[in-house]
Amino acid sequence: MLNPESVDFSLELLEKHHYRAAFSCGNEQLDRYLHSIATQDQKRNIAIPYVIVDRERQRIIGYYTLSMSSINLESLPSNLAKKLPKYPLVGVTLIGRLAVALDYRGYGWGKLLIMDALSKSLQVSKTTGCFAVVVDAINDEAVKFYQRFEFQAFPDQPYKLFRTMKNIAQTFGALPQNPKSK
Repeated sequence: MLNPESVDFSLELLEKHHYRAAFSCGNEQLDRYLHSIATQDQKRNIAIPYVIVDRERQRIIGYYTLSMSSINLESLPSNLAKKLPKYPLVGVTLIGRLAVALDYRGYGWGKLLIMDALSKSLQVSKTTGCFAVVVDAINDEAVKFYQRFEFQAFPDQPYKLFRTMKNIAQTFGALPQNPKSK
């Protein structure tokens, strides 16, 4: 089995020694990004890539990237926008890419990646203004994946989803649960 309970793995920053060429998630754009662009983005501090590595097989199981971004206040649902200051832009963390290798799909690695990304984003939000985590889903399957983790679509952008830091903090026990506060 290739599930997280049976694989000796580590979650770490992408580094030169990681063998990227063998990674294939079935999406050419996501594969190409890891193979040839991720380290450039990292050097330029555009996006920070994290990888899960199968230590025994020396293979990248999956990856995601984080960067800071902003969204237009008016792009949020009105029930949330009205609670925020009337600044034109709101700070967010962007999960720019997230992918799991084909061999490892269906074993819970995507959940591990997204939860790690949310945890790191929550930590950053304690020192940098950040209202939410945002993702740009590449297809309907990705939208459904993110919705399982309480992401919701922007009103006029069904493939752009967000999850508030307040909601994320509740998931990690940093805030008391209140069903009306989502």
